[in-house]
Amino acid sequence: MVLIKSQRDTLLAPLQSVSGIVERRHTLPILSNVLLEKKGDQLTLLATDIEIQITTSTTGAGGEGDGAVTVGARKLQEILRSLPDSTEITLSLEDKRLQVKGGKSRFNLQTLPADDFPRMTLSEGDTKQFSITQRDFRQLIAKTQYGMAAQDVRYYLNGLLLLVDGKELRAVATDGHRLAYASVAIETELPRQEMILPRKTVLELNRLLVDNDEPLNITLASNQVRFAFGSIVLVSKLIDGKFPDYERVIPPTLKNHMTVGRQMLMQAMQRAAILTNEKFRGVRVVLGENSLRLIAANAEQEEAQEEIEVQYTGDAIDVGFNVGYLLDVLNNVHSDEIQWSFNDANSSALITVPGNDRFKYVVMPMRI
Repeated sequence: MVLIKSQRDTLLAPLQSVSGIVERRHTLPILSNVLLEKKGDQLTLLATDIEIQITTSTTGAGGEGDGAVTVGARKLQEILRSLPDSTEITLSLEDKRLQVKGGKSRFNLQTLPADDFPRMTLSEGDTKQFSITQRDFRQLIAKTQYGMAAQDVRYYLNGLLLLVDGKELRAVATDGHRLAYASVAIETELPRQEMILPRKTVLELNRLLVDNDEPLNITLASNQVRFAFGSIVLVSKLIDGKFPDYERVIPPTLKNHMTVGRQMLMQAMQRAAILTNEKFRGVRVVLGENSLRLIAANAEQEEAQEEIEVQYTGDAIDVGFNVGYLLDVLNNVHSDEIQWSFNDANSSALITVPGNDRFKYVVMPMRI
């Protein structure tokens, strides 16, 4: 039976939307598959790793009758990718195998029953909903996600704190050495609620969201969150844990303030970083009147020095930082200038955008 008859791109685009979360090797073989479900000319694709589920739909799928099947997501994606753009594709079901035809190419893939595919259902009961543009939410996570830990035993640090409070949505990420905070206004007034999104969910949203003013509808439940945008619905479990009190980490008062062009500082740091110690990546920041020097050295006794003009009239300061932490923030905050504030060489520094209190980045010093 020819289940689906369609243009290559009509199939490939939605498949790429859902297959990012599919694990190559999973203890449950069916989780390496994507569920294809056809009703009339509508095709729905669904993928899950038990923690996250992504669903998307497309129209224009021809074929004979309705049906559902699960097949290896990566294999199907690689087959479709390898065929020419305008190829007409037919997917036929025969004896528990899915035959993929495109031009003169034929592929027979193993399938598993659609009824065995696990699905996540959104928690019923007390849910809260609000909308934000895709652009605003994508920028919110872009400004903070690099601060997440990767494989910390404090599992709640391997995610992003989302917090709604009144008409404000905040995002916070920290790995214990630095903290990134950003906020954005929303139209719906909501009671305060915190949730920790898993790292994988954050990276997937960053990949799928588009920089436009189309709406992203967010539904909050007690242990889940649902994101609906375009033709995509992403449901994610939340990390169960207590996120650190970020407000205590952000220094309330700092006495020394420097203003500098972001691009110029970033380029100087990229050059200095070439000669940092590969393991510690330390760079010395030496501040004097209207002058900033960056000094990096490594185990081979090699040294880099950069000097740039800045707006600064505070105390003389000589402090060390992980240059990777500084480049992360400079790469992800798109303003012409940044303000960098210090108390002394032993306390956390704060990076902000002049005239904008919706972004803060705290970074701890390091000994060099």
